[in-house]
Amino acid sequence: MANLLEVKNLKTQFFTQDGVVHAVNGITYAVNAGETVAIVGESGSGKSVGVMSLIRLIPQPPGKIVDGEVLFDGQDLLKLSEEELRHIRGNRIAMIFQDPMTSLNPFLKISTQLMEVTRLHLGHSKEKAYKHAIDMLRTVGIPAPEKRIDNYPHEFSGGMRQRVMIAMALSCEPELLIADEPTTALDVTIQAQILELIKDLRKDLGTSVILITHDLGVVAGMTDKIIVMYAGKVFEAAPTRELFSTPANPYTKGVLKSVPDPAHEEGTPLYQIPGLPPDVAHLPPGCPFEERCERSKDICKTEFPPFVQINENHHSLCHFAKEVYAESQGGEA
Repeated sequence: MANLLEVKNLKTQFFTQDGVVHAVNGITYAVNAGETVAIVGESGSGKSVGVMSLIRLIPQPPGKIVDGEVLFDGQDLLKLSEEELRHIRGNRIAMIFQDPMTSLNPFLKISTQLMEVTRLHLGHSKEKAYKHAIDMLRTVGIPAPEKRIDNYPHEFSGGMRQRVMIAMALSCEPELLIADEPTTALDVTIQAQILELIKDLRKDLGTSVILITHDLGVVAGMTDKIIVMYAGKVFEAAPTRELFSTPANPYTKGVLKSVPDPAHEEGTPLYQIPGLPPDVAHLPPGCPFEERCERSKDICKTEFPPFVQINENHHSLCHFAKEVYAESQGGEA
C-alpha cells in the first residue's frame, strides 16, 4: 500500500516564560491509504499537538513548528501558503475535535454549519448544500434529519453533537480523517456507537483514519497499527495485534497493564504506572521515562535511547527494546 501521509522528524515547540516546551520532539510515522492508525499515550504526551501540527492549527505564538516535513500525497503541507492549505483542510483532510460542546458555534443552526463546508469546498448551491447536509445527518445515524437540520447545537445531546461533528468532517469525503479523542465525555454505549460509525465509514469510503486516544482498549479492534507517544516522542510503533501481544517498550507494557481486566478477581487493585510524566520544558538528558521505569539502568539516566528496529514494522525507543520484546514473547531477557 502507498503512503498517503508521511511525517518526518516533526518538531513543535511552545515558547513560554518558563522556557521552551518541546511538545512534539521529532516524530516520524506514515499512514497508508485506507489504513487506520491509533496514536496513544498519557495526557501531555504530544498526541493532539502532533496532529494539529499536521494541518498547521497550532496557535502562533506561542507555538511554532520548528522542523520536519508533513508529506500528504507527496506534497509538503508545511511549505504551502495559507490559501493552498485551506483547500486541503476540511476537504481532503478533515478533523473531529475533542469536544463537540465547544467545536460547534452555539449561535448558528446545524444546517448553516454543515452547508458552509460543501459550499466552500465543493461549490454546492444553497439548495444542494442543504440536501447534502440532511443526507450526512442521516449517514451518521441522526433520526428524522429533515426535522433536526435547522436545530441549534444546544438542542442536541453530547452524542448527537459528536455525530454532527463527524457529519461535518465527512461532508467532502476526505482522504484522511483525524479523530482527536472522539468519544471524550460520552457514555460507554454512545462511545461504542461513535467508534463503530467511524469504522463503517472507513470501510464504505476508503478513508484513512488517525485516531487519537489515551485508551488502548478503544483501539484494539479497529486499527491496523498503533503509535505510542510519550514526552513528545514516538516510544513504540507496531501493527496493532503485535503491539498487544509482544510490546517491546517498558512504557507500552505499563500502559497495557493499566487497562482494566474483567478477568481479575474482585478487589484486585488497578495497576498504574508510578510517578508522573516529565516536564517537557526541562527534559532529562537520558530516557524521559527513566524515573518511572521498573527496569531502569545507569545508561538510561545519561544516554537518550536509540529507536530500535525489532522487525520491518516494529520499532521501539529503548536501550533494552530487544530484551523487552523477548520477555513479551516468553523468552529470556
